[in-house]
Amino acid sequence: MTLESPDNYNVLPFSDAELAENTEPTRLGLLAGSGEFPIEVARTAQAAGHSVYCLGIAGMAPEELADICDEFRTVPLAKGGKQIRLFRRAGAKRILMAGKIDKTVLFHPFRWMKLIPDYRTFHMWYRYAAANKKDDTILLAVIKEYARDNLHFDSALKYCPELLVKHGFLTKKKPSSTQWKDIEFGWELAREMGRLDVGQTVAVNDTAVMAVEAIEGTDKCIRRAGNLCRRGGFTVVKVAKPQQDLRFDVPTIGIDTIKTMHESGGRVLAIEAGMTIILQPEEVARLADKFGIAVVAVNSEELALRSAA
Repeated sequence: MTLESPDNYNVLPFSDAELAENTEPTRLGLLAGSGEFPIEVARTAQAAGHSVYCLGIAGMAPEELADICDEFRTVPLAKGGKQIRLFRRAGAKRILMAGKIDKTVLFHPFRWMKLIPDYRTFHMWYRYAAANKKDDTILLAVIKEYARDNLHFDSALKYCPELLVKHGFLTKKKPSSTQWKDIEFGWELAREMGRLDVGQTVAVNDTAVMAVEAIEGTDKCIRRAGNLCRRGGFTVVKVAKPQQDLRFDVPTIGIDTIKTMHESGGRVLAIEAGMTIILQPEEVARLADKFGIAVVAVNSEELALRSAA
């Protein structure tokens, strides 16, 4: 398999039949966190003829959603019962989840007093998330609680599959042989961290681990790598979990990722082709070229061939 351009190879994680299911205009619910992703989802869904009823998590969801969606309301994070009632009243039975949810609020002192959860949130937390508080456990708990009211989550990417990055180089600058070695090394680590549901990103330099993403998110992981690798030049590898549920927590990069890498001294960003969301790809490529950062989308099969060569 040869890397040439971002257009020479791409396999979507959906069949043609699955994508065709989303062509009939319907009333969609959007549960929105922070970032550009919910904005892109709302715009794409509406362009396809769908009506979008959006509930934005208070303090997280972008304000622009109020101007984009057919209807928009903010709701507290811990008011699961209210969210369910509002979606039901709006007639939105298919729900999309998009955007980052800052889960660190769940570990603040006196969190229950600050969040003031309702009964449905308590039920969800202790019925479905009692075993552990991993990302997948918490988000699957939300999905199960909604399902009790016949509200079912779908992958937002079925409505905007074009946001999934294609295989190839996204920038003029390409990784050196030493950096490819770091990509191969970091790839296996990132996959294992994903399998354990710890995080999706690792930063490595000279086949040494600088930082591993956990609850803090990608940008803070990159900044920590910059603090520990003061000479710069490290490589960031971001992959999907082996068991990735495309309804939530799909790895995402954007302009802020490139800015954070530049500020922290990162020089290579390797992401998983066909399983990573890239927001504003043209601007990401332009900015990375400006900063001299190599961005490449690869997959496990290609890296296995490289290792064997």
